[in-house]
Amino acid sequence: MPSTIRRPTASGLRQQFHLSISHILQQVQDTIANHRKNYVTLYKVHTEAAAYTEESSEGLITVGENLFWEAFASRLLRAFTIKKGVAVADNVLKFVGGYIRHMNEKAIEEREHEVGDAEEEEATPASRFTGRLLSALQQAFHAKDKNVRYRVLFTLLQMIAHLGEIDEDVYNDLVRALVERINDKEASIRSIAAICLAKLAVSEGSSEVEEIPVLAVLLEAMSYDSSAEVRRAILMNVPLDNRTFPAVLDRTRDTDQSIRKLVYGNVLLRCTQNKDDATLNAPGSESTHPRMLSIEQRELIVKNGLGDRDPTVKSAAAILISKWMKLVTEDEILSLLSLFDLNSDTTVAFDALQSVFQTQPEIFENLDFNVEYWKNLTAGKAFLARAFVDYCKSAKEEARLECALPVVTAIAFQIQDAYNHFVDFLVKFDALHASEDVDEKELNKLEEEKHLREFILAELLKLATNLDYSDEIGRRKTFQLVRDMLDAELLPEVLMGPCLDVLRELSATERDLIRLVVEIVQELRDGVIEGAEETEDPNQSLDVAGNPTPIPAPCAEMTPVQQMRLDAIDSKCLTMCIGMLERVNGTFEENITLHGILKTLIIPSALKEDGLLRERGTKALALCCLIDRRIAEEFFKIFIQKLSTSPASIRVVIAHALIDICMVHKKAIFRDESNNLEMTTHFLLSQVRKEQDPEVQAILCQGVAKLVIAKMITDIEAIKTLLKIYISPLTVGNAILRQSLNLFFNIYSFSSLENQQRMQEIFLLIFLDVCEDHRQAIEVDEDVDVVESNQIASMFVMWTDPLQLSKAINKEDVEDGKIANECIQLDMARDIITLLFEKDLKIEIEREDKRVLCQLLNKLYIPDTVDRYRIRSMKLLMVNLRARRPLRDHVSKTAFSKFEATFTKKFEKLLEDFSEEEFRKLEELDELFMFLDSIFPPDDEETTETDIPRKRGRKRYSFVNLFCSAGLTGNDK
Repeated sequence: MPSTIRRPTASGLRQQFHLSISHILQQVQDTIANHRKNYVTLYKVHTEAAAYTEESSEGLITVGENLFWEAFASRLLRAFTIKKGVAVADNVLKFVGGYIRHMNEKAIEEREHEVGDAEEEEATPASRFTGRLLSALQQAFHAKDKNVRYRVLFTLLQMIAHLGEIDEDVYNDLVRALVERINDKEASIRSIAAICLAKLAVSEGSSEVEEIPVLAVLLEAMSYDSSAEVRRAILMNVPLDNRTFPAVLDRTRDTDQSIRKLVYGNVLLRCTQNKDDATLNAPGSESTHPRMLSIEQRELIVKNGLGDRDPTVKSAAAILISKWMKLVTEDEILSLLSLFDLNSDTTVAFDALQSVFQTQPEIFENLDFNVEYWKNLTAGKAFLARAFVDYCKSAKEEARLECALPVVTAIAFQIQDAYNHFVDFLVKFDALHASEDVDEKELNKLEEEKHLREFILAELLKLATNLDYSDEIGRRKTFQLVRDMLDAELLPEVLMGPCLDVLRELSATERDLIRLVVEIVQELRDGVIEGAEETEDPNQSLDVAGNPTPIPAPCAEMTPVQQMRLDAIDSKCLTMCIGMLERVNGTFEENITLHGILKTLIIPSALKEDGLLRERGTKALALCCLIDRRIAEEFFKIFIQKLSTSPASIRVVIAHALIDICMVHKKAIFRDESNNLEMTTHFLLSQVRKEQDPEVQAILCQGVAKLVIAKMITDIEAIKTLLKIYISPLTVGNAILRQSLNLFFNIYSFSSLENQQRMQEIFLLIFLDVCEDHRQAIEVDEDVDVVESNQIASMFVMWTDPLQLSKAINKEDVEDGKIANECIQLDMARDIITLLFEKDLKIEIEREDKRVLCQLLNKLYIPDTVDRYRIRSMKLLMVNLRARRPLRDHVSKTAFSKFEATFTKKFEKLLEDFSEEEFRKLEELDELFMFLDSIFPPDDEETTETDIPRKRGRKRYSFVNLFCSAGLTGNDK
């Protein structure tokens, strides 16, 4: 009689699965080499478990699968509590991800072998197990233990790419949970959550799941997350397409060097080689085809990469450009230049060429500018020749330059030929422009051709600047050609600078250059004012303070057409004068010929009503002031008078002029009592506060900062004003001003001990003003970006750090920490504790601001060696604060107690015999005890801060009236 086969009981199956799964996980935790074998073993156990089912009134019950899951989950949860970095836990969780992949692959194979097509796909053991695991993981996403949250997300990361078919609701819940975890306080957890979201975005090809903008969440985290680890993780995994590429390019300016290098050395190598494709490939491509990118994107990549301050980033960018070179060229370097817009700015293209010359020297060696090269000259050819000459000069490749280029005379004839064709074109262009029947498309086409011809001529002139003029015939030919070009009315103003550079090279001295430019100016103006009578005495002294000599007027009144022509010539002459004055250093005494154009052209133009002539005349006059102190002394007061009343474009020029004059001539221009440094400082500070134009305000702030660094301005009021401007919500949109002042305060604070002490002295004044600004903003319910008090506190902690000062000005044979006042932040702590007594304050400190001050105490640097007076003073202040003005707020009290305990422990030996009665006998502490004795405890010791009525004193300066105020208020020292 055959024996009866008994069906295993539930307890028996449970024990069997526990043993099998424990054995498998025990093996996989030691090494990943046996994972594949154990995938097969575990899948066999899983398949056997799926065979155990029971029928019920509600349907089929998967008893075996339930017990299998119970055993698996109980063992898996043990790995979740293990901290990050432990290899055994990593191996187990990697095994889980691999098993999910193996299980779903087997499920697909089994489905393909099934006969017939089912109308609806039924749930499989693989899909049910995956769904259960995902649900369990999501429940642990919010665990308090950071190790659990990390391990859960690490497990999800291992299986995210192999989930197979899961329920849509489960998928949506998963995405929502990951979006929440991307804001976790732990950077490592945010990093894994971001990678998981990025992989989901890649696999689904969609950026939204039930109105959750997944891609937008990732890009925001990549731009603003404080952790470089998180930004790097997103950068490496985000799908690379037209939606994400602009945000990826923004990382070329990331604050972290490794991320900037990653963009150039890895991410930008993911684009497709097929230039006809309309999108960018996902990660995996081996090289970048630059034609996939727009001109703006290509220029941004080159500009940020080659301009990076880190050499490794520059090297990665150079390698990328070399690969571009191989992709776009067919033995022709000119095709590389086609990637850039030469009509707007040639700096990027020039840097790219210089990089190619360095990384691929064979290209540089094979360049040959023969006779055929100069025929049918294009913008790219002209630019390449100029860049080649500049590179040879910088690399001192004189022999290579001589071999590659034709003789100077030949280049001079090439410039002349280009100029003659340009003049002929201008005649046709002006005639067509004046015609009433002109076609707009044709006119635009001619406008482009005009800019192209100007560019070619400008590049040839720049090339001529660096040539060797030992050939006398070539030198004379070039000199006469450039002089004739400057003497022509048709020469565009954009070509004047290159022409003047050539003349400067060809002139023996500055005096010869100045004399030549003055002659050209006089000839141009004399061509318009023929027969004009000279009204001034050539021997009279230059009365720059009085009424300037007017422009010579013709005998008969000018017609409007003649006046327009004269204004056009004067504008061109002023541009030429500005270019000349920017290129010389000689004074008016050394170049007497300058007096004529100063009196007849520059000064009258600066006093005109016409905006362009006035602006250029003012700029030329400012340049004259820089090379002649006597003119600067006379016109400095006039510039000050005109700064407030002139239009914005003129104020920009005047603001630059005032600062430059002070920097060049220093205190030499302040010898007159009516024009002293103190008055100028007061004027500049008042103008900074009330200036409304952002550009002018930025220039004035930069100028005052320069004068402070140069120790021209020593008034501490200047530091207060600049700091108030820096943190004012009214300057939030002025990026140039904010960046300049941020750099200034770092340089100022770390340049000398005296400067750092000044920053310490003004801390509480600025802090109280910020507190009041924030309070007023809340009271009036204004939506303004007022800086928080904790931000100000953090800034001053950095600026007053004595270790940073020591590091910044450290010199040989000077030990770190010995050249700074190491007690400067201890003095800052003393001031803070004194303020907490709130004696004679016009306002009461809010509870939140008092918290900031108390917490700030624990961030200050307290040196190991401190004099007895400071130690005793600090101890007395702390003891009396607790006795006379006890802190009621728990956060403030805890932070203050922590600081007091740290201080007391640090100087325990010096304070072990502490006695207030004994200290009262010390004369050095008399002033401190007078202050302490004037402090009386509150009448009701049980009164809390929330019960104390707010005191209303004199209104402090706020962000509303900042620029109309004379200065800052508070308890100044």
